[in-house]
Amino acid sequence: MDLHCQMIIDEYLENRESFDKIKEILVEELNKIIKELGLYVVAVEARVKEEKSLSGKLELKGYKYASLADITDIVGARVVTFYIDDVDRISALLEKRFIIDWENSVDKRKLSNNEFGYMSLHYICQIPESLYYDPEHPEINETKIEVQLRTALQHVWATINHDTGYKSDIEIPAKFKRGLNRLAGLLEIADDEFKTISDSIDMYRSEVAGLIKDSRFEDIELNGDSFKDYIAIKPFESLSKKIADVNHAELTESNMQRFLNVLKWLEFENLGQIEDMRKDYEEDAYRLGKHQIVGRDIDILSESIGLQNLCIIYILKHEGREQKLKQFFDKLNGEKPRNIKSAERIIKEAKEINII
Repeated sequence: MDLHCQMIIDEYLENRESFDKIKEILVEELNKIIKELGLYVVAVEARVKEEKSLSGKLELKGYKYASLADITDIVGARVVTFYIDDVDRISALLEKRFIIDWENSVDKRKLSNNEFGYMSLHYICQIPESLYYDPEHPEINETKIEVQLRTALQHVWATINHDTGYKSDIEIPAKFKRGLNRLAGLLEIADDEFKTISDSIDMYRSEVAGLIKDSRFEDIELNGDSFKDYIAIKPFESLSKKIADVNHAELTESNMQRFLNVLKWLEFENLGQIEDMRKDYEEDAYRLGKHQIVGRDIDILSESIGLQNLCIIYILKHEGREQKLKQFFDKLNGEKPRNIKSAERIIKEAKEINII
């Protein structure tokens, strides 16, 4: 290594602590952006180039750099997203938070028709003083850093492309070019399809929320998303409170989502059928709940008591007896020896108040 390159290495070593600080600031701000946007991402990665790696770069291309400041990837970060539009959302905020070197930044996703590859969005930027400033370390604001934004599939492509050892279209042998082009095309199509599916799911969720708001329950398929939105309007709250008021008991929060599999096991297919159960069996569910707690030292009840008793009444009204009730408790609470005794007790109580 010549003297010029060694001077660059010496400058790098002198500023190593500042580079570590830049990495810390960069990661913190990227995570803030992701949180602010409400996104889930595959990864947020960052690194400071190691001395060995920098030395190798200088041995190959040291003549290109007048000083360490000309090397823009000493500190680098990468955000890997699930969806292609998340890249654009993150980039919009990143452009507002950092000083962007537009001349050296590049959107490698924009390829012409005769170009080869499937790349990512690369920014060369600096930390503005508004984000962080230490007068004793001005180099923190002066150092240029690289930030890459890409989807998981773009990351797959970049990794494969790197592993082949080829850096340009000219260097790729013709016999391999077609296969790599096909792979790049497939990944690009897959990214677009994932975005389409994601958008469709968001639209479906919006439609479900609208149908629930308009009480059009019969039009809504019973699934995880729809049941979550249904539970959010607290359809069983009044029944649970009515039962709790018998003993002036307090209602505690419960994971109502666990009833989803139980309702599917009972062969409910849409929210309208659950609403019909609520309307048809609410009085009997209350009578059973009242019989279960009146005269007993019970001052705390689960908020799920209303829905639980509705399911019990539904089973009893549909020729369900001990075994069916035991299966209900097995589904709801896990298989336990006491479940059969609970089923027998409920049958006895239901008979006492003439529900069956």
